[in-house]
This record gives sequence, C-alpha cells and structure tokens, in this order.
Amino acid sequence: MTMTKRQRVLFLCTGNSARSQMAEGLLRHIAGDQFDVFSAGTRPVGLNPNAVTAMSEIGINISGSRSKSVDEFAGQRFDYVFTVCDNAKESCPVFPGGGKKLHESFLDPAAAPVDKQLGVFREIRDQIAHRLRKFVREES
Repeated sequence: MTMTKRQRVLFLCTGNSARSQMAEGLLRHIAGDQFDVFSAGTRPVGLNPNAVTAMSEIGINISGSRSKSVDEFAGQRFDYVFTVCDNAKESCPVFPGGGKKLHESFLDPAAAPVDKQLGVFREIRDQIAHRLRKFVREES
C-alpha cells in the first residue's frame, strides 16, 4: 500500500490576522485533506475578530487559530508559498525544497473604515475563496 504525501501550503501576509488566516481556513475547507495548510505573518499582530466572524458566517471556524511569525516555519519545506499581500511578497523568505511561489494581493480588510469593515472582510473572504478554488483545480 502506497501512502501519498500531501503537499504543504504556507499562506503569508503581514500580520497573519486576516487574509492569510482566512486563506488557511478556506483551503482546508475547499480541498479537504488534499494539502497540509499553514499561515504566518512577517509581523504577526493577532487574529482579527472580523476574520473569525466572516468565516463563521460560511461555516468555517478559525477562532482557535493564532497569529504566527514566519520565523516559526524557518527551515521547513513547502510545496507552495502563497503571499496574499504585496508587503509579504517583498519580504518573503526563501524556503528550502524549491517550492512554487504564488502571489495574489488582496486589500487589507482591517484598513477599511470601522463601520464598513465586516462587509469588506466578507468581500475579501469571497475573493480569496474564488482564487483558491482556481488553485485547487489547477494543482489537482
């Protein structure tokens, strides 16, 4: 019997508070156990409650997640390193194993006016989900 090794995906953004956290939860949801999925930030700031709310509205619980530094993954191999903001792309470290770098810059929903933030979190969540569905189709 042959065991298939799952590919490893790391999502990076600046704070690991919203976009990369939502991407991590979404890819797990969309692809099931096809990938081992992680997220981190170049300067982690803590999980944004609006990210938790936006994800829970579509049945994905990320409330137990924590903001992690990219330093926690130093020396690890990833098949894909997916940056979700321009800042992370510019400061993305090199990971061993020659993994494929992917980039899609999504607006920072936390930068929206407070009274509009949750709506912007929903929009960004849906944009990320659309991009990840395409990723899964292309990489399957």
